[in-house]
Amino acid sequence: MSGFLKRLGSFLLILTLGVTLFGAGVIVGGGGRPALAAQSGSASPLRPLLEVWDLLHREYYQRPLDDVALVRGAMDGMLAVPGDPHTRYMPPDEFEAFNQTLEGELEGIGVEVDVQGGRLVVVSAIEGSPAAAAGLRAGDVIVAVDGQAVEAAKSPLSVISLVRGKAGISVTVTIERGRERQELTIVRARIPLQSVRGRLMESDGSAIGLVRLSSFGNKTAAELRTVLQAQLPKAEKGLILDLRGNPGGALDTAIQVVSEFIGDGTVMIEEWGPGQQQRYPARSGGLATTVPLVVLIDAGSASASEIVAGAIQDRGRGTLIGSRSFGKGTVQSWHALAGDNGGVRITSARWLTPTGRWIQAKGLKPDIEIANTAPGRDRQLEAAVGLLNGEPVVSDLPPWERYRQ
Repeated sequence: MSGFLKRLGSFLLILTLGVTLFGAGVIVGGGGRPALAAQSGSASPLRPLLEVWDLLHREYYQRPLDDVALVRGAMDGMLAVPGDPHTRYMPPDEFEAFNQTLEGELEGIGVEVDVQGGRLVVVSAIEGSPAAAAGLRAGDVIVAVDGQAVEAAKSPLSVISLVRGKAGISVTVTIERGRERQELTIVRARIPLQSVRGRLMESDGSAIGLVRLSSFGNKTAAELRTVLQAQLPKAEKGLILDLRGNPGGALDTAIQVVSEFIGDGTVMIEEWGPGQQQRYPARSGGLATTVPLVVLIDAGSASASEIVAGAIQDRGRGTLIGSRSFGKGTVQSWHALAGDNGGVRITSARWLTPTGRWIQAKGLKPDIEIANTAPGRDRQLEAAVGLLNGEPVVSDLPPWERYRQ
């Protein structure tokens, strides 16, 4: 399976000011077709497009036309035909801003969103970000930015242009939460992205290691290894891997992360085309392949988070506690276009757990389902600690959650 870079961003984006050029790409033919540059004859499928181009430039009453806008509009239309919300063209600012999130620092409000039913829904707010401080949370629907309506179904990533800006400048975000509408004024900031945090929790005279992953960026695997090296000698009772609110990131990072906990064997399966498949094995040298393990997930755990949690669940390596995860089971390949012309992302495959489960729109069901409904308490974390202490822990969902299951 080839691609400039495979990312599992769950159509998740961090609303930022992007400042780093992602890279150069090459436009090639796919699926056995020749590259478009070779399709210049009279039978070329591009001929009608070129005819329309010529007619517009010769006959449209308001000239000159914006050639860049025409080309980008044509790309938008072409990529919309498959009907996949994750396959689309991204102008330069959107493309750079999205990829900046993997580089360890961003400038913006720090919120990840997804398109659900044509609405822009918050998946999670980055830990320590202005969005988190303002109270944005999973499930909120962003309906406007500075009074301008957000048209998620038309161009989801274009919301970046509405909220990006220099640190210290405020932006007003209008959200719907249930039946209520709220306006939140949020001051943009420069947000360092430390994707892994760890601490030891004392429990009955022994220690439990808590490892929190907030994203899967370029530095995540190295950060995780550093935390594990510090915690493992002291975490006698085991580890808790907290993936709640983690929207995903790079596929390769997900494989590196799960390999720290699974010694060998398949960690995920990728499928594309007519029956083509690739199995991804765990990489050798994992630091925590035998320590007792609990993984926390919730509705904000998406994409790469689900790869990690799904592999641990399928392989019987640990216990999943929390609530059902987001449910994103596709892979996107990312391609930078030549020059300063942005890029495209194309859904190139779907991924399955080691036992062949496709979790798209369904998510992962935890082994023990616990809802965080008590104010001021983290019942899911309490359940994980109890399990590692040898206490009996059973699913405990409120009636409305049980009905939804």
